[in-house]
Amino acid sequence: MQTIKLGKNGPEISVIGFGAWGISGRDWGKTDDSTSKKAIHSALDKGISFIDTADVYGFGHSERLIAEVLKERNSTQKPVIATKAGNNFYPFLEKSFDSTPANPDYSKKHLIFAAEQSLKRLNTESLDILQLHSPTTDLLEKDEPWEALEILKKTGKIKHVGWSVQSFKETEQAHILDRHSDLIDVIQVRYNLLEREAEKVLFPKALKYGTGVIVRIPLLFGLLSGKFSKNTLFSSTDHRQLNLSPEKLQNYLETLSKYDSFFEKHKHYSKAQLSLKFCISHPACHVVIPGIKTEKQAFENVVAGTISDIYFTDFFV
Repeated sequence: MQTIKLGKNGPEISVIGFGAWGISGRDWGKTDDSTSKKAIHSALDKGISFIDTADVYGFGHSERLIAEVLKERNSTQKPVIATKAGNNFYPFLEKSFDSTPANPDYSKKHLIFAAEQSLKRLNTESLDILQLHSPTTDLLEKDEPWEALEILKKTGKIKHVGWSVQSFKETEQAHILDRHSDLIDVIQVRYNLLEREAEKVLFPKALKYGTGVIVRIPLLFGLLSGKFSKNTLFSSTDHRQLNLSPEKLQNYLETLSKYDSFFEKHKHYSKAQLSLKFCISHPACHVVIPGIKTEKQAFENVVAGTISDIYFTDFFV
């Protein structure tokens, strides 16, 4: 497994990470905690040293599962864990939802409270990375979120400041990095073979400032694994029924077909492995965080971090 420093200020991590939304028990259909924990163990055993989660994933369930696994391993070699805050789910505890309700709260009071709760769930004295969880541009223009992060860092409750850029706002929000580059250590960006807006403005700025870049949705919710067709349907408890609706799925598949010859040329690797390698091949990107729900997925994703015979220079803007 290749490793890399997460930007000029970040820690050394594996280039393949573990996306922990899918193990949360919410928004991805039914999950089994035993299977999820085995997936985390397997990923760590195979060299993955970076886990990305959020407080809202399963209303804290994802964070708790990660902490349970780390306790079971009882090792001094712990992965870097990045979590997120800004969606205030606490009023909805003990209530039932098919999907997680949105309740953005980037006030200083809430962000500090949320960080303290994540510290407890992850059973740690300091969060490795705390990211603002995809706030709108209007919210990012306010002072409170940044003041909260400054306080949390000064008091030692977080080691690195992160910001998850809102999906499809990669260019609109790029100026925020200019404004807060001294505070922001890491950004998280939606980026994959079919969604590449970040290449235009945001990635050049990240390179300029030495900002660490975490790539999310690298497999486009599984579509780039090559396992979906235009007839694929998702359950009512799976967010992909909206994010990969029949119309969207058809459009994505048509665009993906343009890469058939590339996948065929390199068929000794899976489509998922090639898609992951594409992301981390961009000079601005450091780590990719595919969702991992099983030991098999962990094994397949790790291979992408060992590919050294394929280059994507001609692909990038």
